[in-house]
Amino acid sequence: MSEAIPRIIALQMCSGVNPEQNIQTLVNQLQQLPTTRPLLVCLPEAFLVFCKSGNDTLKVAKHAERYKQQLSELCQLHNIWLSAGTMPEPYNDNKYYAASHLFNAQGELVASYNKMHLFDVIVDDSTASYRESDFTQAGNEVVVVDSPFGKIGLTVCYDLRFSTLYTQLVRQGAEVILVPSAFTVVTGQAHWQPLLAARAIETQCYVIAAAQYGAHENGRQTYGHSIVLSPWGDTLSELPTGTGFISATLDLKQLHKIRRDMPVQSHQRFREHLL
Repeated sequence: MSEAIPRIIALQMCSGVNPEQNIQTLVNQLQQLPTTRPLLVCLPEAFLVFCKSGNDTLKVAKHAERYKQQLSELCQLHNIWLSAGTMPEPYNDNKYYAASHLFNAQGELVASYNKMHLFDVIVDDSTASYRESDFTQAGNEVVVVDSPFGKIGLTVCYDLRFSTLYTQLVRQGAEVILVPSAFTVVTGQAHWQPLLAARAIETQCYVIAAAQYGAHENGRQTYGHSIVLSPWGDTLSELPTGTGFISATLDLKQLHKIRRDMPVQSHQRFREHLL
């Protein structure tokens, strides 16, 4: 019998301001999953709720445990691993973490990563000024976890621009890196695919980026283009527009061959200066 090759799904969403409706969208999509197991389903940033204000998101954060229980039950029902994009987790009365949770097929929460780099920028779009730090507390922990899909490193959206984080992930053993995102259209058109390809090539990891797409109830517009990249930088699957999911298989033997043939990590000359 041939060895099963792990399969992943990246779900592209257009999340709104109502968490219950977004959960129902997820439920509907999970009913259409392929039968292959093990299976990792990856959700985008802000999959649970994409509010109009930080105060509204704070209100949702208070119910985080209830939503995590629902996700746990879905994992058990469908026998899947789930990377739950990001959802708000309470930090204090004024701020929340943008938390990325990873559940196993038994519904257990096996890892959590709090978004480290916050999107405080000016963009030439209808929103113009983004101040994520007004309500979001930055995380400070690099997270890599074992799984049937290889060692998974967790990142979120704006983290993509900070290559030293990805270098640290691969040093801690990462073979697959997740990048749940809600990129703006302007920055997505300019930088989304080049940045993702660069992170895949330099770390020699699979990179899985589930994205938000479209015009949202909160007035935001997001770029979409959910994508799976190989450790060589090849595009294995992509969904430029619309909602739905893409899939790809992961071949860790090929990953390790790439690393043996081109051992870039051992060639690194600036190791002492990185994190």
